[in-house]
Amino acid sequence: MLMRGTYFRDNLIPAVLTPFHSDGSLALERVEQQAALLYGDGVRAVFVGGTTGEFSSLTIEERLALAERWLQLGREMGWTVLIHVGANCLADSCLMANHAQKFDAGGIAMLSPYYLKPTSVETLLTCCAKVAASAPDTPFYFYEIPSLTGVHLPITDWVEQAYERIPNFAGVKFTHTDLLAFQWLVHCCGGQLQVFYGMDEHLLAAWALGGRMAVGSGYNFAAPLFRRLLLAAEQGDLTTARHEQWRATRLIHKMLSLGYLASAKELLRMRGVDLGPVRLPLQNLTSEQVANLRRYVTEEGMEHYW
Repeated sequence: MLMRGTYFRDNLIPAVLTPFHSDGSLALERVEQQAALLYGDGVRAVFVGGTTGEFSSLTIEERLALAERWLQLGREMGWTVLIHVGANCLADSCLMANHAQKFDAGGIAMLSPYYLKPTSVETLLTCCAKVAASAPDTPFYFYEIPSLTGVHLPITDWVEQAYERIPNFAGVKFTHTDLLAFQWLVHCCGGQLQVFYGMDEHLLAAWALGGRMAVGSGYNFAAPLFRRLLLAAEQGDLTTARHEQWRATRLIHKMLSLGYLASAKELLRMRGVDLGPVRLPLQNLTSEQVANLRRYVTEEGMEHYW
């Protein structure tokens, strides 16, 4: 049986941040500089318009424009571009899915509707099938992130049904601490699913359990760190791999204490790419918090480490 999903030249896929002007408007002209930094870090695939991209704070028109810009760049650079199309309104999801297919996206992903939630496996499957059918020639991925959707239907109860019932169902972006379910996903459906692990602070654990692909926010600003982690693991040097994972985990802890996405944008500024502020309801860092984060990075030697 052939894998249904997309070919990827890279196994670390940034869930890219969305650039804004100082007034909060979309800054599409900054995407090219953003892509150039990622290219220099070895990135060859991106996940656009997800949680890290503040999709829930964007209008549908903004999401379409952002997707189109990344898809255009992806064609020029030979990258694989995955577009997140999840929304509370399934008609919006279908519109974005169809748009992504028209612009040759490497795949589409959707999370569950999260305000009025599906309460059964069958309802969630019906939602997924409807959106997937709007882009039937494009690989479809489910984005499992129950900590934010509040939808706690065990994915192990329905993924094999989805594989049988949705012809373009190709895999799962799994942003969850349940490593038992993650193992199950890696091995189910004859091992044919593409499973992207979505929690940077657990990357080494996911790799040890058979995960070989990841989508995460940390690869925006610290892809070299995570590459060293995976290289050490592949070479059997678990001491180094654990050291790199702990370094990454401590950085993530610091960012969470200040405001994660605002911190991510500040770290990119430190690397020469200004993607502007975050949007409400998120809060930007205060000058004291910026100084705190920069001091941490300097004391840890990360400016040279990246």
